[in-house]
Amino acid sequence: MVADLNLETKKRTKKDKKDLRDENVPAILYGKGIENEQLWVNKKIFDKVYDEAGESTILKLALEGNGERNVVIKDVQNDILSGQPIHVDFYQVRMDEEIEAEVELEFIGESPAVKELGGVLVKNMDAIEIKCLPGDLLSRIKVDISRIKTFDDYIYIKDLDVSDKVEILVDAETVVAMVSAPRTEEEMAELETEVKEDVTKVEGVVKEEELAEEETEEKEKTEKEKPKKERPARPTGGEEKKK
Repeated sequence: MVADLNLETKKRTKKDKKDLRDENVPAILYGKGIENEQLWVNKKIFDKVYDEAGESTILKLALEGNGERNVVIKDVQNDILSGQPIHVDFYQVRMDEEIEAEVELEFIGESPAVKELGGVLVKNMDAIEIKCLPGDLLSRIKVDISRIKTFDDYIYIKDLDVSDKVEILVDAETVVAMVSAPRTEEEMAELETEVKEDVTKVEGVVKEEELAEEETEEKEKTEKEKPKKERPARPTGGEEKKK
């Protein structure tokens, strides 16, 4: 999918001031047959564009003094604590060459197996890999779960509604979504019993380990408290040897 999204950048060099990171994110642009370019992108603007474009939308990347490029956001590294982006990879695409991309699945509708039968919706995946020309990229693929009416109904990869121009790089028989039946009271009671038994086993192991440690400590203490045997005095030169 080609979106009407534009993102301005600035060239990044080793001499740049550190305070540039306060409002910008370091990035790199690369692609087939081009030289890598080190860039800065504004944090706030990038966040807005990324929320809308994701990693499967073509956008225009404006290079400082070097025109525009058609790119996709290939990868975003986030800070572990804050979750904020700390580095971005842009991949320059050729509109006449196929590319691979991960596309998000959007689950829509309401399953009768959930609403009427009390089942639990199971999503086996949230995104899938596809291959197509950049102009045919999808921002997301919709999955209508209203077709899951019983616990025997499944939605497979082959059931997804996509264009013939898009190749899905996942086995066609892979289950995307299903609804599992609710647990019966007997199953819940059995599960609770198993959990209690597991806890008891763990507690038993812990107690055995504690007892073993206590016994070891007691032995060491006893050994330390044992009186040391006195060695017999050695005869001196002035003492007579007993016959």
